[in-house]
Amino acid sequence: MLTGDHSWGRKLSECREDLAFIERLPGRKILLRGNHDMFWDAKKTARLNEEYAGRLFFLQNNFAAYKDYALVGTKGFTFEGPFYLNRRGEIIGWDEEKEVQAKKLVDRETARLRESFRQAEQAGYRKFIMFLHYPPTNILEKESPFTKIAEEYRASAVVYSHCHGESRFGDSIRGEFHGIPYMLVSGDYLNFHPALIVE
Repeated sequence: MLTGDHSWGRKLSECREDLAFIERLPGRKILLRGNHDMFWDAKKTARLNEEYAGRLFFLQNNFAAYKDYALVGTKGFTFEGPFYLNRRGEIIGWDEEKEVQAKKLVDRETARLRESFRQAEQAGYRKFIMFLHYPPTNILEKESPFTKIAEEYRASAVVYSHCHGESRFGDSIRGEFHGIPYMLVSGDYLNFHPALIVE
């Protein structure tokens, strides 16, 4: 499972070499959209899955199966500021217009996530692993619409990335929260080694 930012290319034609590299990696490859994946229009996911059938699976408004788990997910979104700090480095405010826009994007992404869960449930799955590209919460939040959905469906784990550099690794939940394990799997956080989520 690769949780996003697969290529810097803006068009699919510019990304084929990167996707071919991923395709050559061992094992089954399931891809989630990241914020840099400009080639991947969410509305054209079915077309990508047709073109790469049997080679890569693009997870968006659908689900993948692993044993008795449904792998569900979406890119997600979270408000990342800008935040205004005082001389002690404490947050004293933020850009409220950008926060309003961020809430609209969160609403869109939670709808997409619910569609992924809906399809998995309709197919008979009752065990879920939830994937996001963005972290499930921002530095102001203890919970979010994404954590609430995870709890609603009793997700076995929530896996996310996007946070890069030691100063960002603690931006969201790591470890158990309300009985659900949360895992950060950014490449530099894992020193570019795969993480085992479930046997």
